[in-house]
Amino acid sequence: MSERHRGPAGGGPGGTGGSGGQRPGGPGGPAPGNFGFGPGRGGPGGMMGMPVQKAKDFKGTLRRLTGYLRPYRFSLFVVLLTAVLSTVFSIIGPKIMGNATTKLFEGLMAKYNKVPGAEIDFGYIWHILVVLAVLYVISALFGFIQQYVMASVAQKTVYGLRKDVSEKLARLPLKFFDSRTHGEILSRAVNDVDNISGTLQQSLTQFITSFVTLIGVIVMMLTISPLLTLITIVTLPLSFLAIKLIAGRSQLYFKGQQKALGELNGHVEEMYTGHNIVKAFGHERKSVDKFNAVNEQLYESGWRAQFVSGMIMPIMGFIGNIGYVLVSVAGGIFVLHKSITIGDVQAFISYSRQFMMPITQTAQIANIIQSTIASAERIFELLDEEEEVQEAASPVTIAAGLGQSAKAKGDVSFNHVSFRYKDDTPIIEDMDIHVRAGQTIAIVGPTGAGKTTLINLLMRFYELNGGSITIDGADLTKLRRGELRSLFGMVLQDTWLFNGTIRDNIAYGRADVTEDEVVAAARAAYADHFIRTLPEGYDTVLNEEASNISQGQKQLLTIARAVLADPAILILDEATSSVDTRTEIHIQHAMNELMRGRTSFVIAHRLSTIRDADLILVMNHGTVIEQGSHEELLAAGGFYADLYESQFSSRKRQDVS
Repeated sequence: MSERHRGPAGGGPGGTGGSGGQRPGGPGGPAPGNFGFGPGRGGPGGMMGMPVQKAKDFKGTLRRLTGYLRPYRFSLFVVLLTAVLSTVFSIIGPKIMGNATTKLFEGLMAKYNKVPGAEIDFGYIWHILVVLAVLYVISALFGFIQQYVMASVAQKTVYGLRKDVSEKLARLPLKFFDSRTHGEILSRAVNDVDNISGTLQQSLTQFITSFVTLIGVIVMMLTISPLLTLITIVTLPLSFLAIKLIAGRSQLYFKGQQKALGELNGHVEEMYTGHNIVKAFGHERKSVDKFNAVNEQLYESGWRAQFVSGMIMPIMGFIGNIGYVLVSVAGGIFVLHKSITIGDVQAFISYSRQFMMPITQTAQIANIIQSTIASAERIFELLDEEEEVQEAASPVTIAAGLGQSAKAKGDVSFNHVSFRYKDDTPIIEDMDIHVRAGQTIAIVGPTGAGKTTLINLLMRFYELNGGSITIDGADLTKLRRGELRSLFGMVLQDTWLFNGTIRDNIAYGRADVTEDEVVAAARAAYADHFIRTLPEGYDTVLNEEASNISQGQKQLLTIARAVLADPAILILDEATSSVDTRTEIHIQHAMNELMRGRTSFVIAHRLSTIRDADLILVMNHGTVIEQGSHEELLAAGGFYADLYESQFSSRKRQDVS
């Protein structure tokens, strides 16, 4: 509706992709070995070096999110157990392989020293290889079970979360949607939930695996040589310092990259949405110049971000190589002094190569979890929104006093109605209106007078602050919302059609309608002719925005939908504003027929269309300041007469020109 209070333009927090964090090994996550420093395809939340969205109440949100996992405690225990076993079986592999290397080395040295009867014990080596194969198979099997169970837990958890969000959205009042952008709501309902899903399925298990791997590797290194372990750990401060310096620098460039990317996306969308206007005003060159300027900014920020973040691998590799050299030199010395076997040195080098990976992954996953908890917090904020007022404990029905087969008559009364969007800003004060069944009520007034607000109150999209509204003597608050809204048929200035066939769009307001009824409604709305000229006729599929038919044709379809719904009360909001004059005359005749015997509320901007209304309500600043017939109001010479005269004079001047 044209005067409904709306939120600010633009996307909400996160927009349509702002909260999709990176997930190692998953869609949008960094490639193996990337350490999470690349941009990926998701949002920035999960990358080291990039801005991380943080939760306001981390502990409280984590506790609440854990509540969704509580029903799957046993499955999570299985995930933990299999993750530990898979990692343990994988970790002990290098140690056992070192025994084979030691045995091979001892055999070769014995033969080299020409020890009598010296032979390489290939039986022992083959036994070691078989044991290793069995260990790695068992490790892979446990890893498979871990991923399978965790996938099930993640999807069941997110299923419950999505279900709660969907049911919550159905219970929220209209004022919630009017005060927020579609992008913000969609971001919470889709992107934030998807972010949680990916974290549960990928990052949580990887966090467990990384933690167990880190502990296991340290334990195995200590069992081999505490001194070599100390040498390896000495390189840690260098690694942390490198990560901190590079992450801090790359974060600045990634912020610039995301900002430029947002500007570029917005510009492209704006230019393609208004493509015809750009061409009509000859702004193609300006549009291209702006695109090139923003694209240049994106290029500058992008290559710097990629270059700086890409430095981490060479630097980490250099630090790692320093550690390998120190371990190799020290290990060689220990072997010469026979304080350690060569197989243990080989195993230790293997462990030292694994040592840095879980540390980097754990730091990366910590960032991802921060972003995920922030997403969960945004979802819980949605789930905590104030809902519609509950239905009456003992609802009445309009048909109760008329007989079950009787239709509602359509008597409507506003009794001392007061309403305000904000507590300190009254919109409607002490409104009294009494409409008899079958009357046509026109509502006129300047923009912001409260015309649309009155309709919203009538359909109980908003709750009253005072007074009452009755239909056929029944208080709106005592009726079920479903029954109340089934009494109304609406034709609005802003048409709404969905992606589907023309037949389905016309039949939207009625179940179990026949083809003849759909065609009859289309004929009554003067839509049948243009529908039959389309290639697929009534089977023509409208796209998402119904842009494959004209604005006037859209309006005809919405009028046909109202005709087919056969409501007791009609609401028309400048329903013929988008059609040509000839079609408007036809539709006006159809509307007069449709309104016959029905209570009709007509929001009008062109006063010439409401001369025949039974009652005209003139609104200003939320109050009915005048009411009466067209002739009565003109004779009174008040606000309505001035408004009518201004429109008439304006039209007369246009005709003369």
